[in-house]
Formats: sequence, structure tokens, C-alpha cells
Amino acid sequence: MLRDDINNAVKEAMKARDERKLSTLRMVNSTIKNADIAARGEGKPPLSDADLLGVFQKMIKQRQESVELYDKGGRAELASQEREEIAIISAYLPKQMPEDEVKAAITAIIAETNAAGIKDMGKVITALKAKYAGQMDFGKASGMVKAALAG
Repeated sequence: MLRDDINNAVKEAMKARDERKLSTLRMVNSTIKNADIAARGEGKPPLSDADLLGVFQKMIKQRQESVELYDKGGRAELASQEREEIAIISAYLPKQMPEDEVKAAITAIIAETNAAGIKDMGKVITALKAKYAGQMDFGKASGMVKAALAG
């Protein structure tokens, strides 16, 4: 489903002569193909939409790191280019959960998995990723899980 959406958007960007969107979507397609090839090498099927959301989040995180570096280096034009790519890729992610919903989800998963302490953090994060892929920033959620399990 996501692959079809992206391929249709590539065609629309070509018709509209939107070079930034076109190049970004082509890069996304390339990243998807590379991830499929890597999965096939491990004997796995092509990536599902849920797996693709993780790939997209990774791409966004890489661009956010680049933005920070470009801003520090005084390269505003490159930083704005990365921000445009983030916006284009983000359009294919589900809406992010508000912080209070993330906390509620963490509490529910901790109860479901019977997590007792920090040693169970991996189990909780794995369950969150399975249930809420693409809907929350797992970097922030990880800190919240750690705080919940420690307290």
C-alpha cells in the first residue's frame, strides 16, 4: 500500500516538475529496494508497511541529525533542503501520538508484559514497536519506559 502511494506520488511529482519531491521520493524508493534486498538475503519476505514505517523513521532521524550539523556549520541552504526532505517523508508516516497517549500506551504495555524493572525494558520496547510502529518517537518513548520501570 505504501509502495503504491509513493510510486503514484513520484508520477505526480514528475508531472508537476517538483524536483525536490521527485528526488526525495526516488531516494525513498531506492532505500525501500535496498531494504528488501537485505531482507531477501536473510531469507525474509519483502518488507511490510509496518516495516517500511521503521525505515522511514530511520531516514527522518538521519536527516534530523544532518540538519543539526548543517545548522552548527552555518550551512542554512543544506539544512533547509534536509528539512524539506523530512516533510516529504513524514507525509507517509501515521500521525504521531500525543505525549499523554504515549504514556498511557507505555503503562498498558508494562501491565501486559508484567515488566518489573529495567531488565524488562527490551521486552516493553519490542511490544511498543510491534503495536505502535510509526506512531511514536521510540527514542523519547525509551526514556519514558526507563523512567516508568525505575519508578
